Amino acid sequence: MTFQVSAGERLLITGASGCGKSTLARCLVGLIPHLYNGKFDGQVCVNGQRTDSTPLWQLSEHAGMVLQNTQAQMLASTVEDEIAFGLENLGLPRAEIEMRIQASLDRFGLQPYRTHDPRRLSGGEGQRVMLAAMLARRTPLLVLDEPLSMLDPTAARDLVNHLSELARQGSAVVVCEHRAHYFHDAGAFREYPLTSTSDGLARNEMTLAPMRHGSDFDLTVASLSVHFGQRCVLDHIALDFASGQIVALVGVNGSGKTTLLRSLSGLQRHDGVVRVSDGSSPDLGLVYQNPDLQLFNPTVREEILFRVTHPDDALYRWLLSNLGLARYESHSPLLLSEGEKKRLCLAMVLMHQPRHGVLLDEPTLGQDDAHRLMLGRTVQGLADAGRLVIVATHDLAWAAHYATRMLVLDGGKIIAQGAPQVVLRDAPLWQRIHLHIPDWIWEPIT
Repeated sequence: MTFQVSAGERLLITGASGCGKSTLARCLVGLIPHLYNGKFDGQVCVNGQRTDSTPLWQLSEHAGMVLQNTQAQMLASTVEDEIAFGLENLGLPRAEIEMRIQASLDRFGLQPYRTHDPRRLSGGEGQRVMLAAMLARRTPLLVLDEPLSMLDPTAARDLVNHLSELARQGSAVVVCEHRAHYFHDAGAFREYPLTSTSDGLARNEMTLAPMRHGSDFDLTVASLSVHFGQRCVLDHIALDFASGQIVALVGVNGSGKTTLLRSLSGLQRHDGVVRVSDGSSPDLGLVYQNPDLQLFNPTVREEILFRVTHPDDALYRWLLSNLGLARYESHSPLLLSEGEKKRLCLAMVLMHQPRHGVLLDEPTLGQDDAHRLMLGRTVQGLADAGRLVIVATHDLAWAAHYATRMLVLDGGKIIAQGAPQVVLRDAPLWQRIHLHIPDWIWEPIT
């Protein structure tokens, strides 16, 4: 491939999951070939400097990148220090550093978290921290890999507008992103699609997962509360779920969605009760927001079959084929793209056939439309098999099409619930919590 991005230009790179967007982004800032193994042909020049022959510390003065997995980029123990780190490495005067820190905290709504550990924030809040840290450096070239993936709709819209403003001030902005609607709305982003060989996903030939049909049940949540120190994250949550439901859990970044999923799965200590109507303990498989926290086996095959005492070969083969993982069976999971890792984690959970259902934290992260469609059909199949599916998501378009029930979480409390078609059209509700609902969420997923 050959292309050029000049000062003040905005380039949106799109393409199917696993087509090479992240690899290209790493090439643009010199992480490839300096930090990653592999064969590197051709050349990339940033401000006239070849990335393959210029040290990374020199390139960092001209190009900055926000990784898709922002936790892998965090170095400091406080939000303030995370933003300051790159500025101090640039040798800026203390007064300039303080000014930029303050401006970044204000711009990304991070002032209340100034002294917090960024690794203890929600996924979306952590993403805003790394965006604030990188944008504060004001490099001539800014490369962002899936920067909207964990942001709520309002934060996503605001970031796109901010990137447009940076371009108008002279920065070159390159974004790799599946959520292209936000950039289409903003206009002036030139699009560059990447193509790849098919992963074997046949969107019109998907079959239902060969899973055993479960017994009907109800799941009751009573007075569920979680505190982190003095901070109340969940406040006396009371809910009833039924088998066969697909529940979308939505809300702004930091509203408590991930904490609620962890509590339901038994991984998070909490007050209150989570019980199943048949008297048994809940058996709910959890797919994490950050897939790297769930992967540790040497191959995809071993990851899916880990601690499965009597593997169902038909289910295993279905998972490989329908989740687009067949060609990676003998590969290391950590070499997959972020979207492929998310699908691998889903395969791991489904291989264990949890009795009551699955909990999915941002499952469409890193997924193109074909895989979002695949995910929708998969959860519909799980619901048809009598499982409960609860999905924490900022992908309101996906939720509008596949969820049978929507819960809106704000400030640790459920403030609204009902059918997605009704809840999403409650304009006063979304205005009250400052969450933007784009018109295009009703467009079909194809």
